[in-house]
Amino acid sequence: MNIQNQIITLPDGRQITIETGKLAKQADGSVVVKCGDTMLLATVCAKTQAAENIDYLPLQVEYQEKYAATGRFPGGFFKREARLSEYEILISRLVDRALRPLFPADFHADTQVLVSLISGDTQNLPDVLACVAASAAIMVSDIPFNGPVAEVRVARINGEYVINPMHKDLDNADIDIMAAGTLENIVMVEGEMKEVQESDMLEAMKVAHSAIKLLCQGQLDLAAKVEKAKNKRVYNHENNDESLKNRIFSELRDKVYEISRSNSVKHVRGEAWALVYDEFLATLPEEELDALKPMAKRYYDELLYEVVRAMILDDQIRLDGRKTNEIRPIWCETNYLPSVHGSAIFTRGETQSLTTCTLGSKQDQQTIDGVVLEGTNNFILHYNFPPFATGEVKPMRGTARREVGHGNLALRALKPVIPSGEVNPYTIRLVSDILESNGSSSMATVCAGTMALMDAGVKIKKPVSGIAMGLITNPKTGKYAVLSDILGDEDHLGDMDFKVTGTKDGITACQMDIKVDGLSFEILESALNQAREGRLHILGEITKVISEPRTDYKSFVPRIVKTQIPREFIGAMIGPGGKHIQELQRETGTTISIEEVGEFGVIDVMANSKEAMDTVLNRIKAIVAIVEVGEVYEGKVKTLQPYGAFVEILPGKEGLLHISEVAWSRIEDISTVLKVGDIIKVKLLDVDKKTGKYKLSHKVLIPRPEKDSEQK
Repeated sequence: MNIQNQIITLPDGRQITIETGKLAKQADGSVVVKCGDTMLLATVCAKTQAAENIDYLPLQVEYQEKYAATGRFPGGFFKREARLSEYEILISRLVDRALRPLFPADFHADTQVLVSLISGDTQNLPDVLACVAASAAIMVSDIPFNGPVAEVRVARINGEYVINPMHKDLDNADIDIMAAGTLENIVMVEGEMKEVQESDMLEAMKVAHSAIKLLCQGQLDLAAKVEKAKNKRVYNHENNDESLKNRIFSELRDKVYEISRSNSVKHVRGEAWALVYDEFLATLPEEELDALKPMAKRYYDELLYEVVRAMILDDQIRLDGRKTNEIRPIWCETNYLPSVHGSAIFTRGETQSLTTCTLGSKQDQQTIDGVVLEGTNNFILHYNFPPFATGEVKPMRGTARREVGHGNLALRALKPVIPSGEVNPYTIRLVSDILESNGSSSMATVCAGTMALMDAGVKIKKPVSGIAMGLITNPKTGKYAVLSDILGDEDHLGDMDFKVTGTKDGITACQMDIKVDGLSFEILESALNQAREGRLHILGEITKVISEPRTDYKSFVPRIVKTQIPREFIGAMIGPGGKHIQELQRETGTTISIEEVGEFGVIDVMANSKEAMDTVLNRIKAIVAIVEVGEVYEGKVKTLQPYGAFVEILPGKEGLLHISEVAWSRIEDISTVLKVGDIIKVKLLDVDKKTGKYKLSHKVLIPRPEKDSEQK
């Protein structure tokens, strides 16, 4: 067993250990990464040959947390780990986006990276180690890779930038971003902020890169100790025909250029490009078509890439004719759907989101039952991308990873402005349905989401807007162009996709993917400043339609009233086995939740009518009321006994109405005068000091018969 270890010391003195050669030795590469008591196992396997006619990398990245890692059982009937949770999908995407650009462009073999949490503590979060583990596994393998790459979390806590902070400290952070990078460059950023300035975000990225370089160097040092890593695979996954390439570039360049500069509509331009390609294929010898077609498609895509980029850099012409900092036309509408709590349409160019807002009770909160993270969430955002949004026909097979990722970005953008406490007693669910897409549908979701929230009457702190920035560079000439509000084709053919969201006062979330080496912080600063201009322009268009939340919720929105009772009355409110609260909800059609907070029980009541709300609030008042001897109560007969009836004078408070205290005349059988459910007025005669039992009387409240009076 040839075990190799590498220890990396972070700026704060904490150590990350990477070990290889002990576990999963049949994988092409495997490592165990440890920080504190948190341990991740990462493996990589790749086929030696690529499938025929594949011109991309079939990379699969899976991050999964094992419940045993923290001494817990999985939920559900089967009590085993099954499909990935949304949290695991988001971590998988973060790792994938950091790794994918660093594989050779002509490497097309099926590759699978699996990362598992095998031991976890509650403070050293595993998500910051997943990318390091994945990259290190590849580095110690013989798989071609232009790494290493590493990922860190940087947070600003009480004004100080902290690398990979403890979980308990994140509540005090106003910046929380994950950044991935190589020794030379930042390649990916994603995170949330509390209205910070562009300069603060750039500084966070610089701090992150200083730690990333330590982690990358540690991987290089480990790989140097592993013999297998020194002999990378020799592969040939692409056939080439230079004469075919030269013919495509020379014959089709002018046609592609003319289409690119004269067709601003996405589907028209796409159909014209496809027609040029099909016409060229028709000129190829039929007997050679099967062999030449994959190469022709690759060369034609390269031509599109080159022509569009040159058109933007040299001629300052974008595909839809806009200037580099120009935003597409925007139109918005609120209250479009009459029966929902809040709705909005946001359309920017050929991208459109229809977003709805639904307000629910505490019982609608999302339960978070992760391996490391647990709790509840009262703000939920779901993003849906149906095939018709791009005019396609595709099978509908559940929520895709992209939908999870885009929804999470929009949620992070809006979360800082969602009110808390008594200002917002609701659980909020936003649903964005993308009806059209040509670039940055996640940012359309942010814009439509902020409008839907205001239309629903949610008292958000400030409106939020979002914009996607692109970049075209030419390393040979040093030219570059930062593009505001990028199209889908500009994203596909460009060097950067940088999404930035925020209010008028600062950034609330960002997501950046870079496809080129050598992107300077100066270019990033330029992109951020241009993004701010575009973001404010979009915010202005939104506020022309709706600038602040409705003063009140719509008439059919359930109202929530929050009240509190002393802690000792919580049991009386709930009743044995929840009996009292369940009866009250059933009788009034309300939703009631109780939470113990300090010395009080905090009660949220959701009701569809004032009458139901008043009934519940009166019952709550009755529960906390103190019974007094001599007071008269209107009680409900709960049970009958041969010796009398038990009457509930206040919720959870029953007293005995003895058979002799029902009437002035003698009663042989109490069931002849009372039945369960009857409402009867009683007077509290006494409270037994030892047992606390209540003695009730009804006859003292009715006139005594004259005959009885005379006899007495």
